[in-house]
Formats: sequence, structure tokens, C-alpha cells
Amino acid sequence: MSELLVVKNLKKYFPRGKKSLKAVDNVSFTLGRGQILGLVGESGSGKSTLGRSILRLIEPDSGEIHFSGVDLRKLNREELRRMRRDMQIIFQDPLASLNPQMSIGEAIADPLHIHNIGNKENRRKKVLEMLDIVGIGRNFIDSFPYEFSGGQQQRVGLARALISNPKFIVCDEPVSALDVSIQAQIIALLLELREKFGLSYLFISHDLSVVRFISDFVAVLYLGRIVEMGPKEEIFANPLHPYTRAMIMTAPRIPRDGNPKKKYDVLQGEIPSPVDLPQGCRFKTRCPVYSSICDSCDPEFIEHRDGHWAACHNIVAEQKVMATAVR
Repeated sequence: MSELLVVKNLKKYFPRGKKSLKAVDNVSFTLGRGQILGLVGESGSGKSTLGRSILRLIEPDSGEIHFSGVDLRKLNREELRRMRRDMQIIFQDPLASLNPQMSIGEAIADPLHIHNIGNKENRRKKVLEMLDIVGIGRNFIDSFPYEFSGGQQQRVGLARALISNPKFIVCDEPVSALDVSIQAQIIALLLELREKFGLSYLFISHDLSVVRFISDFVAVLYLGRIVEMGPKEEIFANPLHPYTRAMIMTAPRIPRDGNPKKKYDVLQGEIPSPVDLPQGCRFKTRCPVYSSICDSCDPEFIEHRDGHWAACHNIVAEQKVMATAVR
């Protein structure tokens, strides 16, 4: 599968007095055409900042963003505006992302005006078609956002993102504000649209069950840095990083016997300030397998299995011990 998005060593720091908040710190990954990468992590891990930096809604400090072979960081304002026809975003709060003074028809058609696509008649026809695609009746084209439920508002946001026929969409917690039943409908719609239009998603969420259902690959973000990444099945079956393991263990699950059970492996210690990160591994203050090597330096991001990457000193140490035992 060909590459659509390649991110290399992306950084975004925010000044805080004499120090900097390292929101995105040397992040690299690749997303293929038609693939879905789930990006998970706690609140404050830098997920939304990363998504918006990729689209240059927030300007990165350094690094490379290659989209369809074009380095987005080298584009001027007009070139970037034209490229954004192929890149869209769905926001977490659908109502806040819509102009209350615009009808949903006007809101959905807005990208067509921005990119000068079609005439008035063609735009209205395309909006009506998009309302059908996302499951909103055509007779609501002149209604306003406040007249809709949260799920309907998110469908409007999705229609607006789709109308310029993009290749890539950043889904920034698109279902976290919705009821569970509505979440399932929106996720099913996203998967259906992926198949229909060949879309690629960066799906940002803190909900592992949602990410497990929708994603092809998973990247785990901790304090601005990816600590583990790989195919979905591999990440959930064989998590390598202690942070990933803790997230999976603390996710609510219903076993086969139908009795709800929760097994918690609570991390100890406080989350470090992203303005004052500890020396060495930034996860060491909460790590259940901490050792003195964690104080030495940042662990290297290494491919431990085919396509399965992780950054942890103790994984490397464990593998060396196992290799020695085999000999």
C-alpha cells in the first residue's frame, strides 16, 4: 500500500517563561492510503496538538510533513490553502465547530466556496448529495445547528469535511462527546465512508475500545512522544511498553460470561509536568518496571517485532537476557 502521509521528527514547543512545554516532541510515523491510525494517550499527551500540527493549523517548530509526496512545511499560504482541499479535520465538539448563524447547508458548502469549486447550483446539489451520504434528510438543508442533536451535528461536521473530496481526515476525538449508541453509529459511518471514498484517518481518542474497533494501526503517545506503535492486533495482544500495558489493563471490559469485570493496574506516581520533564525516560516516575538504566537517557524507539515499535530500556534488557539464556 502506497504512503499518503509521512511525518518525520515533528516538534511543537510552547514557551513557558524560560522553559518550553514540549507538546509534540520528535514524532515520526507513516500512514498509507486507505489506512486508519489510532492515536491514543491520556489528556495532555499532545494528541490534538499533533493532529493540528500535521495540518499546519498549528505551525510546527521543526520536522517534516510529506503529504502525497509534497512537504507541507515548504508550502506558502496559498499553496497550503489549495492542498487543504485534500486534508480535513473533524472536531471533538461538533456544535462549537459550526457557525450558529449559518444554516447547515451553508456550513457544508463553505469549503466549496473557499476552494472555488462549482457554481451556486452545483454546490447546492453536492450539499444535498452529502446530506444523503451522512444520513441527514435533505429537507434539513436550511436548518441551523442548534436544531440538531449532538450526533446529527457531528454528521454535519463530517459532511463538511467530505464535501471537498479529501484523501485524509484528522478525526480529533469525534465521538467522545456522544452517547455510546450514537458513537457506534458515527464509527460505523466513518468505516463505511473509508471504504466508499478510500479515505485515510488519523483517529485521535483516549478510548481504547473505540480505537481497537476502528483502527488498522495504533500509536501510543505519552507526554508528546510516541512510546509504542504497531498493527492493532499486535499492540493489543502483545503490548510491550508498560504504559500501553497499563492503559489496556485499566480499560473496562466485559468477559464472555457476561459479567462486567474491571481489572486495574494503577500506575504509581504523578504525571510529570511537560514543562519540566525528568531526565532519562519521561515515563520513569510512574513505571512499574523502573530500573536505574531509566535515569541514563531517553530510550530509543526500536522495532522489536515486524512493524511493532516501542521505546523502553527494560524491553531491550529483557531481550538481551532471553538471548543469553537461549545461547
